[in-house]
Amino acid sequence: MTSGGEGAFARATGREAEEGGADKPRYRRYQYELISPFCGPSMLEVGAGLGEFAAQFTDRRRLVVSDVDPDAVEVMKARFASHPNVQALQFDLGAGACLDDPVDTVVAMNVLEHFEDDAAVLSLLSRSVRPGGTVVLWVPAYMALYGDFDRRVGHFRRYTPATMRQVAQRAGLEVLVSRPVNLLGGVAWWAAVRLGRAGTPKAGVVGLYDRVIVPVTKVLDRVLPIPFGQSVLGVFRVPQSGHARRD
Repeated sequence: MTSGGEGAFARATGREAEEGGADKPRYRRYQYELISPFCGPSMLEVGAGLGEFAAQFTDRRRLVVSDVDPDAVEVMKARFASHPNVQALQFDLGAGACLDDPVDTVVAMNVLEHFEDDAAVLSLLSRSVRPGGTVVLWVPAYMALYGDFDRRVGHFRRYTPATMRQVAQRAGLEVLVSRPVNLLGGVAWWAAVRLGRAGTPKAGVVGLYDRVIVPVTKVLDRVLPIPFGQSVLGVFRVPQSGHARRD
């Protein structure tokens, strides 16, 4: 992923800042329920896009929402204008951005896979976190699911729990969680890739998935050990001695 932000949101997601895309409220809530237990009272979301996921965290003492794309940042400034505890800013990881005033938790949803040197970027993310705080990542899973959509939006790779742990360890972070999530989404995406149809997600299909499949997925997550999924959830602790240093 390169520095420079204009149009970056569209390139990374296949959506335009103006259009918003298909709504996925149940899926966002599913992500929130998995991630929020690991998030402290002050947070930074990197690559927050239009702020749809971050909007669930406006109860935090401090919430920084950021994106490399200035158009997306302007959308978020308007979205969160009524929340004095929320700051929207342009944040370019490719240019080495980090916060002057660190937070308890950095969240990056579908961000790390856009960088060739992912361990270096993860180490950089940790510099925006106070010692003992957490970095929470949600990344696409399993190279068997890599298809046209991944190529089009600039994914260097998809992860497994093992490769996610390895990246975190190279970045000098303690691994708390690294596991697959969204079993049914992974199966559906695998079938789409095999059939050559995993290009641009269609609004109607996304809506049906959100209404029907996500509630079942949440039940399966509670009652079964999930061996496979569309994504990997990673939670990592920054050393108490200070920000992580890459080996």
